[in-house]
Amino acid sequence: MKFLRKAIPDTHPIRLLYHRVMAFLAAIWYWYPADNLVVIGVTGTNGKTTTVNLITNVLNAAGYKVGMTSTINFQIGSQRWINDTKQTTLGPFFLQKILREMVKAGCKYAVLEVSSHSITQSRINGINIDVAVITNVSPEHVEYHGSFNNYLNTKGLLFQKVSKESRKFGVPKVLITNADDKYFSFFNQFVADRKLTYGVKGGTVYAAGMDQRPEGTHFVLHVPNNAIPIDLRLPGEFNMANALAAAAVAISLQVPLEVIKKGLDESATVSGRFEHVDSGQKYSVIVDYAHTPPALESLFSLYRRLTPGKLYAVFGATGGGRDKSKRPGMGKVVHSYADYIIVTNDDPYEEDEWEIIEQVSKGIPRKEGDNFWKIPDRREAIRLALTLAKEGDCVVVAGKGCEEVIMLRGKRLPWNDKAVIKELLERPIEVEIYHDHFEERENVCFQS
Repeated sequence: MKFLRKAIPDTHPIRLLYHRVMAFLAAIWYWYPADNLVVIGVTGTNGKTTTVNLITNVLNAAGYKVGMTSTINFQIGSQRWINDTKQTTLGPFFLQKILREMVKAGCKYAVLEVSSHSITQSRINGINIDVAVITNVSPEHVEYHGSFNNYLNTKGLLFQKVSKESRKFGVPKVLITNADDKYFSFFNQFVADRKLTYGVKGGTVYAAGMDQRPEGTHFVLHVPNNAIPIDLRLPGEFNMANALAAAAVAISLQVPLEVIKKGLDESATVSGRFEHVDSGQKYSVIVDYAHTPPALESLFSLYRRLTPGKLYAVFGATGGGRDKSKRPGMGKVVHSYADYIIVTNDDPYEEDEWEIIEQVSKGIPRKEGDNFWKIPDRREAIRLALTLAKEGDCVVVAGKGCEEVIMLRGKRLPWNDKAVIKELLERPIEVEIYHDHFEERENVCFQS
């Protein structure tokens, strides 16, 4: 299998032809279930999962049965469960099967998180998508796609797909674009029956009067000829942008403004996204999925402002040959905000763990030991941060969010950041303190 992967790379025409054939067969096998649903596809570099969940929550509040697929969870009607596959967009047979199950359950809408890999690999072929949403675009998966322009154009294929595919009876084709994004004009070039823009700075749907708080964000949601206050239980301007994207989708589907408010106000924190872990400790602990320089910038700039004490960072970079060029940039971003930095494993896959850590560390202009450590064991890295943190401090554990596994040395091992943190917080931690001048060791046990 390894030989075949090297001989026929992921983007080789033979491999891509294979993916197209499999998508075609999957659609036929399950009788094109998307034709019986209003399908909303959400793509972008960051914020896809949160936006998918917010759209789903608003449509649920409107009384519709909804199906959903995202990086972290699935939903069919009232049933929601964890995605432990480590894939954003599943293979075509799984995807077509879950869409068929949505139809059987009486769902009207399907909200799908769409990755650039899934577009290149034709996983969404045979799915007639009615609404396309772009969150934002920054360099990611450049090594897979060959260049940033290829990555950008791949994202654009979703918008092109919506523009060109046949209309379902009474269902318009809709494009939702981010007016604040650097590449807005690229996505705005595509045609559709309806086009809506959103943005913090402006758009068809926009926000004003933002008040950021540790527990969430208050703002006034403006739509054409109306406005309503929103109390979003997600912190940060970027999550407000995700909420605006969800609101724009809902407006395009003619959901009343009061229902949009209800859906957004009642949306709890998305698991593994800016999630607080509370076991009674006197400092904050945050788990988040951020694994790109822009996402880390948003994450750490927010908690730098919200933290009166010291800010601790525990993070790493994904292996498997993914975007090696971004690794020093990740270190640079975190260095600019965090008082204490611990670089550790993320998902090294079969890559050398130390090599990944060293590549991230190139962006950190501190000497190891100067409030900066390299610890491959992710549990021990988290333990150190929790041990050092004091009242008023904040520990941010980034990169894996609510994922249920870690890919280490080619093996798929059970892992969940939040569960590990709670385990460490809820039992006494023993620290060995060495006194240089007295040649004695003192064991100190305390509850974190």
